[in-house]
Amino acid sequence: MHLIPGSNLGYVMTLHAEEEMADDTLTIFDMERGILTGNIIERQQNRVTNEWKYLVEGHTLDGEWIIVVTKLSITGKLVLITVYLV
Repeated sequence: MHLIPGSNLGYVMTLHAEEEMADDTLTIFDMERGILTGNIIERQQNRVTNEWKYLVEGHTLDGEWIIVVTKLSITGKLVLITVYLV
């Protein structure tokens, strides 16, 4: 996990999310748009850590449907776990 370069935003992106974003030719702006225009469609709890992750379905800048999988870190930042086109 690392902070988005040059940003002081309240989120971090996993390497896996970066790779999936590149595979689908998405940008960070597509992910942000998906979160800002989206709705939480599912909540899942990890059986080992008891952490919750949230699937947010929204639109990219081009209007495509995406799902951004997120969770909240212990520091309160939003963690972008992965992203994929629907």
